[in-house]
Amino acid sequence: VTICFYYIFLNPPSGVVPVVWIEQTTYRLQGDCSTTELYRRRRALYLRPRRYRRQEQRQGIYNPHSFFAMENPMNNTTPAIPASPIGLIGIGLMGMACAKRMHAAGLELLGYDVDSKKLDAFVKLGGKAAASVAEITRDCHKVVLAVFNTDQVEETVDALVAAFPTGKAPLIALCVSTCDPDRISKLFARTPADKVRYVEAPVSGTSQQTESGDALGLIGGDPAAAEEAKDVLDAICPRRHHLGAAGNGGRAKLAINLILGVNRAALAEGLVFAQKLGLDPGAFLKVARESAAQSQVMDIKGPKMVSGDFAPHGFITQTRKDFLLMLEQAKERGQGLPLAETYVSIVDGCVAAGEGNLDNSAVIEEIRRRKPR
Repeated sequence: VTICFYYIFLNPPSGVVPVVWIEQTTYRLQGDCSTTELYRRRRALYLRPRRYRRQEQRQGIYNPHSFFAMENPMNNTTPAIPASPIGLIGIGLMGMACAKRMHAAGLELLGYDVDSKKLDAFVKLGGKAAASVAEITRDCHKVVLAVFNTDQVEETVDALVAAFPTGKAPLIALCVSTCDPDRISKLFARTPADKVRYVEAPVSGTSQQTESGDALGLIGGDPAAAEEAKDVLDAICPRRHHLGAAGNGGRAKLAINLILGVNRAALAEGLVFAQKLGLDPGAFLKVARESAAQSQVMDIKGPKMVSGDFAPHGFITQTRKDFLLMLEQAKERGQGLPLAETYVSIVDGCVAAGEGNLDNSAVIEEIRRRKPR
């Protein structure tokens, strides 16, 4: 029997093609495969890092006690997990930027959004529309959350847990939204890891910067889950830092956004002041970008302020949400943020003027409306 088994395996008849899983990639062993090549692949399978073998053994991909962990029509004792699409929940500015990055990386996408127009744009990109969060839970192993605020993140994670099917490997949920870090810490603690493994992954950068691959990922939570979702993170944020516990990514994001927002307001005020002094704003911006005041904000937002092109890469309303969260976090810790308070008054003026859905560079319009006290 053993001799017949090896003979059939090394010289398979027509229609019988053994398949071996190595690093989750299928290798078909052709009938003319040499014995040396056969055992080379066998050795490669066993010599893989232990953490991968253990992980795949838990998922049912790799069985160390079977010969090559075979999957074929005659032996189905070790079922292989087929490649599943990457889920995407929330297809706004950041969600679409993430979708474009993942699509360009060759990842199959399954998306859901309550806004059918956004879902239509996602389908035109090449993604497949899901009818519900439950469908994404059922069909995906990894999902990106790109919803608006902490409330929506909590609701979405709870929906993923509620819809989780029995017998399925845990879902990895990567959240790129800017959220309340304290609530995210609590969400991470209460989410059952045997159903959903939560990875905090807000990105520092506009949707345009994310789309071009220039955003910085701020990762918090389980390092093993983040490593397992490396293909998704590599697509969305090739540059990233793991900052420790869940919540730390959001804390870093808020502090970074505080600096960015104040820089935007300072740039807008400088441009308005230069124009009032009789200087051409475009020419002045060019000089400022070569001066000691140079910043990335000048490169990203300066041209939009000068041209008046406020097509959104980050909404005024979104910036306002983030700054109110900063003030709340600072107040709980007994810290005043005078510049953040000033910035909130500026974006409040924009919202009152009907500019909430414009790019956050539109703060220059509110500064133009300000009069001396």
